[in-house]
Amino acid sequence: MKWTDTLDIAIALYEKHPDVDPQLVRFTELMKWVMALEDFDDSEERCGEKILEAIQLAWIDEAR
Repeated sequence: MKWTDTLDIAIALYEKHPDVDPQLVRFTELMKWVMALEDFDDSEERCGEKILEAIQLAWIDEAR
């Protein structure tokens, strides 16, 4: 997965952290969790606030 795979990342985060409310996750923590995903393969430098926000919103939708 790359940073642009926001839906795939959101699904993976939901599966890995099912008891977490994604609305309460700080972007610094979110970035670490994404980079720790087994199938994730992209550099930290390619990530920005807009990407993290898109991931968080997709995760919120997935958690509903």
